[in-house]
Amino acid sequence: MGASDHLYIFDTTLRDGEQSPGASMTREEKVRIAKGLERMRVDVLEAGFPAASTGDFESVRAVAEAIKESRVCALARARDPDIHAAGEALAQAEAGRIHTFIATSPIHMQNKLHMTPDQVVDAAVHAVSLARQLCDDVEFSPEDAGRSEHDFLCRIIEAAIDAGARTINIPDTVGYNLPEQFGGLIRTLRERIPNSDKAVFSVHCHNDLGVAVANSLAAVQAGARQVECTINGLGERAGNAALEEVVMAVKTRQDVFSCSTRINAREIVPTSKLVANITGFHVQPNKAIVGVNAFAHESGIHQDGVLKHRETYEIMRAEDVGWHTNRMVLGKHSGRNAFRSRLEELDIHLDSEEQLNEAFARFKTLADKKHEIFDEDLQALVTEAGAALENERIRLLALHVCSETGEQPEATVSLLIDGEERQAVAPGSGAVDAAFMAVDSLVQSGTELLLYSVNNITSGTDSQGEVTVRLERGGRVANGQGADVDIVIASAKAYINALNKILASPDRRHPQAGDV
Repeated sequence: MGASDHLYIFDTTLRDGEQSPGASMTREEKVRIAKGLERMRVDVLEAGFPAASTGDFESVRAVAEAIKESRVCALARARDPDIHAAGEALAQAEAGRIHTFIATSPIHMQNKLHMTPDQVVDAAVHAVSLARQLCDDVEFSPEDAGRSEHDFLCRIIEAAIDAGARTINIPDTVGYNLPEQFGGLIRTLRERIPNSDKAVFSVHCHNDLGVAVANSLAAVQAGARQVECTINGLGERAGNAALEEVVMAVKTRQDVFSCSTRINAREIVPTSKLVANITGFHVQPNKAIVGVNAFAHESGIHQDGVLKHRETYEIMRAEDVGWHTNRMVLGKHSGRNAFRSRLEELDIHLDSEEQLNEAFARFKTLADKKHEIFDEDLQALVTEAGAALENERIRLLALHVCSETGEQPEATVSLLIDGEERQAVAPGSGAVDAAFMAVDSLVQSGTELLLYSVNNITSGTDSQGEVTVRLERGGRVANGQGADVDIVIASAKAYINALNKILASPDRRHPQAGDV
Protein backbone atom coordinates (compact mmCIF):
# COMPACT_ATOMS: atom_id res chain seq x y z
CA MET A 1 0.00 0.00 0.00
CA GLY A 2 1.08 3.57 -0.63
CA ALA A 3 1.25 6.33 1.94
CA SER A 4 -2.30 7.45 1.20
CA ASP A 5 -3.56 3.94 2.04
CA HIS A 6 -2.12 4.02 5.56
CA LEU A 7 -4.30 5.30 8.39
CA TYR A 8 -2.11 6.63 11.20
CA ILE A 9 -3.33 5.88 14.71
CA PHE A 10 -2.43 8.66 17.13
CA ASP A 11 -3.09 7.63 20.72
CA THR A 12 -3.64 10.36 23.30
CA THR A 13 -4.53 8.21 26.32
CA LEU A 14 -1.54 9.57 28.23
CA ARG A 15 -2.49 13.18 27.53
CA ASP A 16 -6.19 13.73 26.83
CA GLY A 17 -7.08 10.48 28.57
CA GLU A 18 -5.37 11.66 31.74
CA GLN A 19 -7.52 14.80 31.66
CA SER A 20 -10.51 12.68 32.64
CA PRO A 21 -11.26 13.91 36.17
CA GLY A 22 -9.53 11.42 38.46
CA ALA A 23 -7.61 9.51 35.76
CA SER A 24 -4.25 10.41 37.26
CA MET A 25 -1.19 8.40 36.27
CA THR A 26 2.28 8.36 37.77
CA ARG A 27 5.37 8.57 35.58
CA GLU A 28 5.97 4.83 35.96
CA GLU A 29 2.35 4.06 35.05
CA LYS A 30 2.59 6.25 31.96
CA VAL A 31 5.68 4.35 30.83
CA ARG A 32 3.90 1.01 31.36
CA ILE A 33 0.94 2.14 29.26
CA ALA A 34 3.27 3.61 26.62
CA LYS A 35 5.00 0.24 26.27
CA GLY A 36 1.61 -1.42 25.84
CA LEU A 37 0.77 1.07 23.08
CA GLU A 38 4.14 0.41 21.47
CA ARG A 39 3.40 -3.34 21.45
CA MET A 40 0.07 -2.50 19.84
CA ARG A 41 2.09 -0.62 17.19
CA VAL A 42 0.38 2.76 17.42
CA ASP A 43 2.03 5.17 15.01
CA VAL A 44 2.13 8.15 17.38
CA LEU A 45 1.57 8.32 21.12
CA GLU A 46 0.98 11.69 22.77
CA ALA A 47 2.81 11.43 26.08
CA GLY A 48 1.63 14.62 27.75
CA PHE A 49 1.79 18.40 28.12
CA PRO A 50 5.37 19.19 29.27
CA ALA A 51 4.74 22.85 30.09
CA ALA A 52 1.83 22.03 32.41
CA SER A 53 3.96 20.86 35.34
CA THR A 54 7.33 19.45 36.31
CA GLY A 55 5.69 16.06 36.80
CA ASP A 56 4.23 16.04 33.31
CA PHE A 57 7.54 17.20 31.81
CA GLU A 58 9.36 14.31 33.51
CA SER A 59 6.69 11.83 32.39
CA VAL A 60 7.01 12.91 28.75
CA ARG A 61 10.79 12.68 28.97
CA ALA A 62 10.59 9.19 30.52
CA VAL A 63 8.24 7.96 27.79
CA ALA A 64 10.44 9.53 25.08
CA GLU A 65 13.45 7.65 26.44
CA ALA A 66 11.61 4.32 26.79
CA ILE A 67 9.80 4.10 23.42
CA LYS A 68 11.65 3.08 20.25
CA GLU A 69 9.04 1.80 17.78
CA SER A 70 6.36 4.54 17.97
CA ARG A 71 6.70 8.28 17.49
CA VAL A 72 6.40 10.18 20.79
CA CYS A 73 4.47 13.45 20.72
CA ALA A 74 4.31 16.35 23.19
CA LEU A 75 1.52 18.93 23.28
CA ALA A 76 2.26 22.67 23.40
CA ARG A 77 0.13 25.78 23.24
CA ALA A 78 1.21 28.34 20.65
CA ARG A 79 3.55 29.92 23.19
CA ASP A 80 7.33 29.95 23.19
CA PRO A 81 7.80 28.47 26.71
CA ASP A 82 5.43 25.59 25.89
CA ILE A 83 7.23 24.77 22.66
CA HIS A 84 10.68 24.92 24.23
CA ALA A 85 9.49 22.63 27.06
CA ALA A 86 8.11 20.16 24.51
CA GLY A 87 11.36 20.18 22.54
CA GLU A 88 13.44 19.60 25.65
CA ALA A 89 11.20 16.78 26.91
CA LEU A 90 11.49 15.03 23.53
CA ALA A 91 15.25 15.48 23.20
CA GLN A 92 16.03 11.76 23.70
CA ALA A 93 13.15 10.42 21.61
CA GLU A 94 13.98 8.01 18.81
CA ALA A 95 11.28 9.82 16.82
CA GLY A 96 9.53 12.90 18.20
CA ARG A 97 6.71 15.26 17.28
CA ILE A 98 5.66 18.63 18.68
CA HIS A 99 1.92 19.20 18.54
CA THR A 100 1.06 22.88 18.87
CA PHE A 101 -2.40 24.42 18.91
CA ILE A 102 -4.37 27.64 19.20
CA ALA A 103 -8.13 28.25 19.27
CA THR A 104 -9.81 29.41 16.05
CA SER A 105 -13.55 29.58 16.75
CA PRO A 106 -15.04 33.06 17.24
CA ILE A 107 -16.22 32.20 20.76
CA HIS A 108 -12.72 31.07 21.80
CA MET A 109 -10.82 33.89 20.10
CA GLN A 110 -13.06 36.57 21.58
CA ASN A 111 -13.74 35.21 25.06
CA LYS A 112 -10.67 33.10 25.90
CA LEU A 113 -7.76 34.43 23.89
CA HIS A 114 -8.90 38.07 23.50
CA MET A 115 -7.10 38.07 20.16
CA THR A 116 -8.06 39.16 16.65
CA PRO A 117 -8.05 36.62 13.80
CA ASP A 118 -4.89 38.23 12.40
CA GLN A 119 -3.14 37.84 15.75
CA VAL A 120 -4.18 34.20 15.94
CA VAL A 121 -2.76 33.47 12.48
CA ASP A 122 0.51 35.21 13.37
CA ALA A 123 0.76 33.22 16.63
CA ALA A 124 0.12 29.93 14.81
CA VAL A 125 2.75 30.62 12.15
CA HIS A 126 5.31 31.65 14.77
CA ALA A 127 4.58 28.56 16.88
CA VAL A 128 4.93 26.15 13.96
CA SER A 129 8.14 27.85 12.77
CA LEU A 130 9.68 27.69 16.25
CA ALA A 131 8.63 24.06 16.70
CA ARG A 132 10.25 23.16 13.36
CA GLN A 133 13.55 24.53 14.66
CA LEU A 134 13.37 22.03 17.55
CA CYS A 135 11.77 19.03 15.84
CA ASP A 136 11.43 17.97 12.21
CA ASP A 137 7.89 16.64 12.76
CA VAL A 138 5.30 19.28 13.70
CA GLU A 139 1.53 18.95 14.00
CA PHE A 140 -0.81 21.94 14.16
CA SER A 141 -4.35 22.00 15.55
CA PRO A 142 -6.91 24.81 15.26
CA GLU A 143 -8.67 24.22 18.58
CA ASP A 144 -12.47 24.10 18.36
CA ALA A 145 -12.27 23.71 14.58
CA GLY A 146 -15.72 22.12 14.69
CA ARG A 147 -17.23 25.54 15.50
CA SER A 148 -14.79 27.67 13.47
CA GLU A 149 -15.59 29.59 10.29
CA HIS A 150 -14.51 27.66 7.21
CA ASP A 151 -12.86 30.63 5.49
CA PHE A 152 -10.71 31.33 8.54
CA LEU A 153 -9.81 27.66 8.93
CA CYS A 154 -8.61 27.55 5.33
CA ARG A 155 -6.51 30.67 5.90
CA ILE A 156 -4.79 29.56 9.10
CA ILE A 157 -4.21 25.96 7.95
CA GLU A 158 -2.62 27.12 4.68
CA ALA A 159 -0.31 29.41 6.67
CA ALA A 160 0.57 26.61 9.14
CA ILE A 161 1.48 24.23 6.30
CA ASP A 162 3.63 26.93 4.68
CA ALA A 163 5.37 27.39 8.05
CA GLY A 164 6.29 23.70 8.18
CA ALA A 165 3.41 21.73 9.75
CA ARG A 166 3.19 18.30 8.13
CA THR A 167 0.14 17.09 10.05
CA ILE A 168 -3.02 19.20 10.34
CA ASN A 169 -5.36 18.04 13.05
CA ILE A 170 -9.02 19.11 12.96
CA PRO A 171 -10.47 18.82 16.47
CA ASP A 172 -14.14 18.70 17.36
CA THR A 173 -13.13 19.95 20.79
CA VAL A 174 -16.58 20.12 22.34
CA GLY A 175 -18.17 17.19 20.51
CA TYR A 176 -20.58 19.46 18.62
CA ASN A 177 -20.45 18.03 15.11
CA LEU A 178 -22.43 15.21 13.51
CA PRO A 179 -20.88 12.68 11.09
CA GLU A 180 -22.13 14.05 7.77
CA GLN A 181 -21.26 17.59 8.82
CA PHE A 182 -17.79 16.68 10.09
CA GLY A 183 -16.94 14.54 7.07
CA GLY A 184 -18.03 17.44 4.88
CA LEU A 185 -15.70 19.80 6.78
CA ILE A 186 -12.69 17.56 6.14
CA ARG A 187 -13.60 17.25 2.46
CA THR A 188 -14.04 21.02 2.15
CA LEU A 189 -10.70 21.83 3.76
CA ARG A 190 -8.79 19.34 1.63
CA GLU A 191 -10.39 20.70 -1.54
CA ARG A 192 -10.13 24.43 -0.77
CA ILE A 193 -6.65 24.72 0.77
CA PRO A 194 -4.07 25.03 -2.04
CA ASN A 195 -1.24 23.23 -0.22
CA SER A 196 -3.38 20.57 1.48
CA ASP A 197 -1.47 17.86 -0.39
CA LYS A 198 1.65 18.70 1.65
CA ALA A 199 0.12 17.58 4.98
CA VAL A 200 -1.64 14.60 6.48
CA PHE A 201 -5.11 15.57 7.70
CA SER A 202 -5.99 14.29 11.17
CA VAL A 203 -9.08 14.38 13.39
CA HIS A 204 -9.58 14.52 17.15
CA CYS A 205 -13.21 13.98 18.16
CA HIS A 206 -14.88 14.23 21.55
CA ASN A 207 -17.89 12.15 22.49
CA ASP A 208 -20.28 14.68 24.04
CA LEU A 209 -23.09 13.61 21.68
CA GLY A 210 -21.95 9.99 21.53
CA VAL A 211 -20.67 10.23 17.93
CA ALA A 212 -16.88 10.62 18.34
CA VAL A 213 -16.13 7.33 16.58
CA ALA A 214 -18.76 7.98 13.90
CA ASN A 215 -17.32 11.45 13.26
CA SER A 216 -13.79 10.04 13.05
CA LEU A 217 -14.83 7.35 10.56
CA ALA A 218 -16.74 9.87 8.45
CA ALA A 219 -13.58 11.99 8.35
CA VAL A 220 -11.51 8.98 7.24
CA GLN A 221 -13.95 8.36 4.39
CA ALA A 222 -13.52 12.05 3.46
CA GLY A 223 -9.73 11.69 3.24
CA ALA A 224 -8.38 12.13 6.77
CA ARG A 225 -5.43 9.79 7.30
CA GLN A 226 -4.78 10.14 11.02
CA VAL A 227 -7.23 9.56 13.85
CA GLU A 228 -6.51 10.77 17.37
CA CYS A 229 -8.11 8.45 19.89
CA THR A 230 -7.76 6.84 23.32
CA ILE A 231 -7.92 3.38 24.84
CA ASN A 232 -11.45 2.65 26.13
CA GLY A 233 -12.57 6.10 24.87
CA LEU A 234 -10.98 7.74 27.91
CA GLY A 235 -10.86 11.54 27.91
CA GLU A 236 -12.32 14.80 29.13
CA ARG A 237 -16.05 15.00 29.81
CA ALA A 238 -17.68 12.18 27.78
CA GLY A 239 -14.31 11.06 26.42
CA ASN A 240 -12.62 10.73 23.05
CA ALA A 241 -13.06 8.42 20.09
CA ALA A 242 -12.23 4.90 21.28
CA LEU A 243 -9.11 3.52 19.57
CA GLU A 244 -10.37 -0.06 19.61
CA GLU A 245 -13.62 0.90 17.87
CA VAL A 246 -11.94 2.98 15.17
CA VAL A 247 -9.32 0.31 14.44
CA MET A 248 -11.75 -2.60 14.30
CA ALA A 249 -14.29 -0.66 12.22
CA VAL A 250 -11.64 0.01 9.58
CA LYS A 251 -10.31 -3.56 9.79
CA THR A 252 -13.75 -5.18 9.64
CA ARG A 253 -15.23 -2.95 6.93
CA GLN A 254 -12.50 -2.94 4.33
CA ASP A 255 -15.30 -2.88 1.75
CA VAL A 256 -15.93 0.78 2.59
CA PHE A 257 -12.51 2.00 3.81
CA SER A 258 -9.69 2.47 1.29
CA CYS A 259 -7.03 2.43 4.00
CA SER A 260 -5.74 0.22 6.81
CA THR A 261 -3.79 0.53 10.05
CA ARG A 262 -0.67 -1.27 11.24
CA ILE A 263 -2.21 -1.97 14.66
CA ASN A 264 -1.61 -5.39 16.25
CA ALA A 265 -5.23 -5.94 17.23
CA ARG A 266 -4.40 -8.85 19.55
CA GLU A 267 -2.92 -6.29 21.97
CA ILE A 268 -6.19 -4.37 22.23
CA VAL A 269 -7.77 -6.26 25.15
CA PRO A 270 -4.55 -6.54 27.23
CA THR A 271 -3.91 -2.80 26.79
CA SER A 272 -7.53 -1.99 27.60
CA LYS A 273 -7.27 -3.93 30.87
CA LEU A 274 -3.95 -2.27 31.71
CA VAL A 275 -5.41 1.22 31.24
CA ALA A 276 -8.55 0.33 33.21
CA ASN A 277 -6.52 -1.09 36.11
CA ILE A 278 -4.16 1.89 36.29
CA THR A 279 -6.76 4.65 35.94
CA GLY A 280 -9.55 3.00 37.90
CA PHE A 281 -11.95 3.68 35.00
CA HIS A 282 -13.40 0.24 34.46
CA VAL A 283 -14.98 -0.77 31.16
CA GLN A 284 -18.74 -1.23 31.02
CA PRO A 285 -19.70 -4.84 30.25
CA ASN A 286 -21.42 -4.02 26.95
CA LYS A 287 -18.63 -1.76 25.66
CA ALA A 288 -17.83 -2.56 22.03
CA ILE A 289 -14.72 -4.72 21.44
CA VAL A 290 -13.32 -4.66 25.00
CA GLY A 291 -16.40 -5.14 27.22
CA VAL A 292 -16.71 -8.58 28.83
CA ASN A 293 -20.06 -9.08 27.05
CA ALA A 294 -18.81 -7.91 23.65
CA PHE A 295 -18.64 -11.50 22.36
CA ALA A 296 -21.15 -13.09 24.76
CA HIS A 297 -24.40 -14.67 23.51
CA GLU A 298 -27.28 -15.43 25.87
CA SER A 299 -30.17 -15.66 23.44
CA GLY A 300 -30.83 -19.29 22.49
CA ILE A 301 -31.27 -18.33 18.84
CA HIS A 302 -27.93 -16.48 18.84
CA GLN A 303 -26.13 -19.31 20.63
CA ASP A 304 -27.49 -21.86 18.17
CA GLY A 305 -26.44 -19.72 15.21
CA VAL A 306 -22.91 -19.12 16.50
CA LEU A 307 -22.40 -22.82 17.22
CA LYS A 308 -23.48 -23.71 13.70
CA HIS A 309 -21.56 -20.93 11.97
CA ARG A 310 -19.80 -18.16 13.90
CA GLU A 311 -20.41 -15.47 11.29
CA THR A 312 -24.20 -15.70 11.79
CA TYR A 313 -23.91 -13.37 14.79
CA GLU A 314 -20.24 -12.38 15.05
CA ILE A 315 -18.58 -9.99 12.62
CA MET A 316 -15.09 -10.48 14.13
CA ARG A 317 -13.34 -13.10 16.22
CA ALA A 318 -12.81 -12.52 19.93
CA GLU A 319 -9.28 -13.95 19.63
CA ASP A 320 -8.36 -11.33 17.03
CA VAL A 321 -8.64 -8.49 19.56
CA GLY A 322 -6.95 -10.32 22.43
CA TRP A 323 -9.72 -12.25 24.18
CA HIS A 324 -8.66 -15.78 25.14
CA THR A 325 -11.03 -18.71 25.21
CA ASN A 326 -8.50 -21.28 26.44
CA ARG A 327 -7.59 -21.43 30.12
CA MET A 328 -4.73 -23.10 31.95
CA VAL A 329 -5.83 -23.94 35.49
CA LEU A 330 -3.39 -22.45 37.96
CA GLY A 331 -3.41 -23.22 41.66
CA LYS A 332 -1.19 -23.42 44.69
CA HIS A 333 0.85 -26.30 43.20
CA SER A 334 1.63 -24.39 40.00
CA GLY A 335 5.26 -23.42 39.58
CA ARG A 336 7.07 -20.33 38.45
CA ASN A 337 7.42 -21.52 34.82
CA ALA A 338 3.69 -22.23 34.50
CA PHE A 339 2.97 -18.80 35.95
CA ARG A 340 5.38 -17.07 33.56
CA SER A 341 4.07 -19.05 30.57
CA ARG A 342 0.46 -18.10 31.28
CA LEU A 343 1.40 -14.44 31.54
CA GLU A 344 3.11 -14.67 28.14
CA GLU A 345 0.05 -16.36 26.62
CA LEU A 346 -2.09 -13.52 27.94
CA ASP A 347 0.31 -10.89 26.50
CA ILE A 348 1.01 -9.63 30.02
CA HIS A 349 4.47 -8.13 29.93
CA LEU A 350 6.59 -7.53 33.02
CA ASP A 351 9.26 -4.86 33.02
CA SER A 352 11.77 -6.66 35.24
CA GLU A 353 12.64 -9.87 37.06
CA GLU A 354 11.88 -8.02 40.28
CA GLN A 355 8.30 -7.40 39.14
CA LEU A 356 7.94 -11.07 38.15
CA ASN A 357 9.13 -12.14 41.61
CA GLU A 358 6.70 -9.75 43.28
CA ALA A 359 3.79 -10.96 41.12
CA PHE A 360 4.65 -14.63 41.68
CA ALA A 361 4.81 -14.12 45.45
CA ARG A 362 1.36 -12.53 45.36
CA PHE A 363 0.12 -15.39 43.15
CA LYS A 364 1.23 -17.99 45.71
CA THR A 365 -0.43 -16.04 48.53
CA LEU A 366 -3.66 -15.82 46.54
CA ALA A 367 -3.50 -19.53 45.60
CA ASP A 368 -3.55 -20.44 49.30
CA LYS A 369 -6.91 -18.64 49.59
CA LYS A 370 -8.51 -19.42 46.23
CA HIS A 371 -8.78 -22.86 44.63
CA GLU A 372 -8.50 -21.76 40.99
CA ILE A 373 -6.71 -18.71 39.61
CA PHE A 374 -8.39 -17.15 36.57
CA ASP A 375 -6.84 -14.99 33.85
CA GLU A 376 -8.52 -11.91 35.31
CA ASP A 377 -6.86 -12.65 38.66
CA LEU A 378 -3.46 -12.64 36.95
CA GLN A 379 -4.13 -9.22 35.41
CA ALA A 380 -4.94 -7.82 38.84
CA LEU A 381 -1.89 -9.47 40.43
CA VAL A 382 0.49 -7.94 37.90
CA THR A 383 -1.03 -4.47 38.28
CA GLU A 384 -0.78 -4.73 42.06
CA ALA A 385 2.80 -5.99 41.89
CA GLY A 386 3.81 -3.07 39.68
CA ALA A 387 2.19 -0.60 42.05
CA ALA A 388 3.91 -2.16 45.05
CA LEU A 389 7.36 -1.66 43.58
CA GLU A 390 7.07 2.05 42.88
CA ASN A 391 7.57 4.52 45.70
CA GLU A 392 6.17 2.27 48.43
CA ARG A 393 6.71 4.33 51.56
CA ILE A 394 3.77 2.66 53.30
CA ARG A 395 3.21 -1.10 53.35
CA LEU A 396 0.34 -3.02 54.90
CA LEU A 397 1.65 -5.65 57.33
CA ALA A 398 -1.53 -6.76 59.08
CA LEU A 399 -5.18 -5.79 59.40
CA HIS A 400 -7.76 -7.00 61.92
CA VAL A 401 -11.34 -5.76 61.78
CA CYS A 402 -14.09 -6.55 64.29
CA SER A 403 -17.61 -6.03 62.97
CA GLU A 404 -20.84 -7.33 64.54
CA THR A 405 -24.52 -6.46 64.59
CA GLY A 406 -25.34 -3.61 66.96
CA GLU A 407 -21.69 -2.71 67.64
CA GLN A 408 -19.45 -0.08 66.08
CA PRO A 409 -16.77 -1.71 63.89
CA GLU A 410 -13.16 -1.33 64.94
CA ALA A 411 -9.96 -1.89 62.95
CA THR A 412 -6.42 -2.61 64.10
CA VAL A 413 -3.78 -1.98 61.46
CA SER A 414 -0.02 -2.56 61.35
CA LEU A 415 1.93 -0.57 58.77
CA LEU A 416 5.55 -0.28 57.74
CA ILE A 417 6.09 3.46 57.24
CA ASP A 418 9.51 4.52 55.90
CA GLY A 419 10.97 1.33 57.38
CA GLU A 420 9.36 1.75 60.83
CA GLU A 421 6.61 -0.59 62.02
CA ARG A 422 3.64 1.21 63.56
CA GLN A 423 0.22 0.15 64.79
CA ALA A 424 -3.12 1.92 65.37
CA VAL A 425 -6.70 1.14 66.36
CA ALA A 426 -9.68 3.17 65.12
CA PRO A 427 -13.49 2.89 65.01
CA GLY A 428 -15.57 3.57 61.91
CA SER A 429 -19.09 3.55 60.54
CA GLY A 430 -18.31 0.29 58.76
CA ALA A 431 -15.47 -2.19 58.41
CA VAL A 432 -13.87 -0.37 55.44
CA ASP A 433 -14.30 3.03 57.06
CA ALA A 434 -12.66 1.77 60.26
CA ALA A 435 -9.69 0.40 58.27
CA PHE A 436 -9.25 3.74 56.49
CA MET A 437 -9.48 5.64 59.77
CA ALA A 438 -6.84 3.42 61.36
CA VAL A 439 -4.46 3.91 58.42
CA ASP A 440 -4.98 7.67 58.33
CA SER A 441 -4.43 7.99 62.08
CA LEU A 442 -0.86 6.85 61.42
CA VAL A 443 -0.25 8.64 58.10
CA GLN A 444 -2.26 11.84 58.73
CA SER A 445 -2.27 12.51 55.00
CA GLY A 446 -4.81 15.33 54.91
CA THR A 447 -6.44 13.77 51.83
CA GLU A 448 -10.08 13.76 50.76
CA LEU A 449 -11.71 10.57 49.52
CA LEU A 450 -13.27 11.27 46.10
CA LEU A 451 -14.13 7.75 44.97
CA TYR A 452 -14.50 4.29 46.45
CA SER A 453 -15.38 1.63 43.88
CA VAL A 454 -15.56 -2.17 44.08
CA ASN A 455 -15.48 -4.62 41.17
CA ASN A 456 -15.64 -8.40 41.30
CA ILE A 457 -12.78 -9.73 39.18
CA THR A 458 -14.39 -13.12 38.50
CA SER A 459 -17.61 -14.87 39.51
CA GLY A 460 -18.16 -16.97 42.61
CA THR A 461 -18.04 -16.31 46.34
CA ASP A 462 -14.27 -16.77 46.38
CA SER A 463 -13.78 -14.11 43.71
CA GLN A 464 -11.24 -11.39 44.33
CA GLY A 465 -12.67 -7.96 44.88
CA GLU A 466 -10.84 -5.21 43.01
CA VAL A 467 -11.09 -1.85 44.75
CA THR A 468 -10.30 1.59 43.34
CA VAL A 469 -9.74 4.50 45.72
CA ARG A 470 -9.35 8.08 44.50
CA LEU A 471 -7.78 10.63 46.86
CA GLU A 472 -7.23 14.37 46.53
CA ARG A 473 -4.90 16.70 48.36
CA GLY A 474 -4.05 20.27 47.39
CA GLY A 475 -5.46 19.89 43.90
CA ARG A 476 -3.58 16.65 43.22
CA VAL A 477 -5.52 13.49 42.53
CA ALA A 478 -4.24 9.92 42.82
CA ASN A 479 -5.87 6.56 42.12
CA GLY A 480 -5.05 3.48 44.15
CA GLN A 481 -5.86 -0.14 43.34
CA GLY A 482 -6.02 -3.21 45.53
CA ALA A 483 -7.29 -6.75 45.08
CA ASP A 484 -8.00 -9.55 47.54
CA VAL A 485 -10.58 -12.23 48.28
CA ASP A 486 -11.28 -10.21 51.44
CA ILE A 487 -12.87 -6.94 50.33
CA VAL A 488 -11.77 -5.07 53.48
CA ILE A 489 -8.13 -6.01 52.88
CA ALA A 490 -8.48 -5.09 49.19
CA SER A 491 -9.85 -1.71 50.29
CA ALA A 492 -6.95 -1.09 52.66
CA LYS A 493 -4.46 -2.01 49.91
CA ALA A 494 -6.11 0.41 47.48
CA TYR A 495 -6.16 3.21 50.07
CA ILE A 496 -2.47 2.70 50.89
CA ASN A 497 -1.57 2.51 47.18
CA ALA A 498 -3.24 5.90 46.60
CA LEU A 499 -1.50 7.37 49.67
CA ASN A 500 1.88 6.21 48.37
CA LYS A 501 1.25 8.06 45.12
CA ILE A 502 0.11 11.24 46.88
CA LEU A 503 3.21 11.19 49.11
CA ALA A 504 5.65 10.28 46.32
CA SER A 505 5.79 13.65 44.57
CA PRO A 506 4.12 17.03 45.05
CA ASP A 507 3.82 17.65 41.29
CA ARG A 508 2.54 14.71 39.34
CA ARG A 509 -0.94 15.74 38.28
CA HIS A 510 -1.06 18.50 35.71
CA PRO A 511 -3.84 21.07 35.41
CA GLN A 512 -6.06 21.03 32.34
CA ALA A 513 -4.05 23.78 30.71
CA GLY A 514 -5.58 23.32 27.31
CA ASP A 515 -7.18 20.81 24.99
CA VAL A 516 -7.79 20.08 21.37
